[in-house]
Amino acid sequence: MSRAATPALAALSAAQVPHEVLRYRHDPRQVSFGTEAVEQLTTAAGVAPEQIYKTLILAVPGGLAVAVLPVPAKLALKAATAALGVARATMADPAVAQRSTGYVVGGISPFGQRRALPTVVDSSALDFEKVLCSAGQRGCDVAVAPTDLIRLTGATTADIQAR
Repeated sequence: MSRAATPALAALSAAQVPHEVLRYRHDPRQVSFGTEAVEQLTTAAGVAPEQIYKTLILAVPGGLAVAVLPVPAKLALKAATAALGVARATMADPAVAQRSTGYVVGGISPFGQRRALPTVVDSSALDFEKVLCSAGQRGCDVAVAPTDLIRLTGATTADIQAR
């Protein structure tokens, strides 16, 4: 394992989870990080936009939680709240998310965060052989089996997409 590996990639390797790292050219002016990943990886990696997942940090009573869902989807906060078993949830302040996870916004990975947070993964992930999510830095995703994503993050699964 390279010293330059992100904590996410180190966590995957330490857990002996098969994965593939996919790099793309990140434009520093870009503010829609998920859209950038979809635009660059659907053709390069031969995946559907719905296979590329974003990691959102939520503020919940008593702390933070993680929601992982397809980039093109909108989060249904009520569904995520129910899946996490909390009374309410809002999007976490970006600075708080960065401090807690150790990653910059646009590069927050569900793997290798500074401390494990309650996590919910959208159940649509189970429809695919592999899903892509941030590898811990902008311009770098990792492809993993959804079962490994769920197992390694200790996630529950639920339909958390707004309809």
